[in-house]
Amino acid sequence: MKTAIVLVSGGLDSATVAAIARHEGFEVRALSFNYGQRHVLELEAARRVVAAQGIRHHAVMTIDLRAFGGSALTDDIAVPKHRDAAAMSQGIPITYVPARNTIFLSFALAYAEVSAAQDIFIGVNALDYSGYPDCRPEYLRAYEAMANLATRAGVEGKQKLHIHAPLMTLTKAGIIRRGTELGVDYSLTLSCYDPAAPNLACGACDSCQLRRKGFAEAGIADPTLYRS
Repeated sequence: MKTAIVLVSGGLDSATVAAIARHEGFEVRALSFNYGQRHVLELEAARRVVAAQGIRHHAVMTIDLRAFGGSALTDDIAVPKHRDAAAMSQGIPITYVPARNTIFLSFALAYAEVSAAQDIFIGVNALDYSGYPDCRPEYLRAYEAMANLATRAGVEGKQKLHIHAPLMTLTKAGIIRRGTELGVDYSLTLSCYDPAAPNLACGACDSCQLRRKGFAEAGIADPTLYRS
């Protein structure tokens, strides 16, 4: 069985990606991060998702990106709430964490090399995403090219790394439908940027609004508990 490193945040997208990787026959090694995020409760959701999917390996790395700040998720900056679709589609929001996916993928690259894995899965999306520059297909293509130049295994021809983004061209509704087909229990996940409790989402941040919209458009009951 081939091994894949899967970035698992505890949110809806990463839970779906983990299920897709397993469905494609990979032995999944989950990788999560405690990076000083405001919504650190997502790590409890990540552990629930990993356990529910029967994933045996789950590494949780600690990095303190609060040292740099610059984001509503890692600094004393309010999380935007109640923004409409037009506002969410304008520019790069303050919830963007500088270089976050680049940092996460660097850890995944190291984990892949020592695990003799040639595949990394990440739950980025270019349709229902909030303008993050590190969620674009051109970014992932460039990172994959760099990654294959950056490791001993790659230079020696022992590893040809592939970065998989199976949700890239799906709407949030499409992601939910696909995950539902694969048996993902979305009640275990947490997408909220400003949760009030482990199982209580704010209901007003961009992520909560995209999640709500996705379930409504998919015609599937949303199991999330929202504060508002």
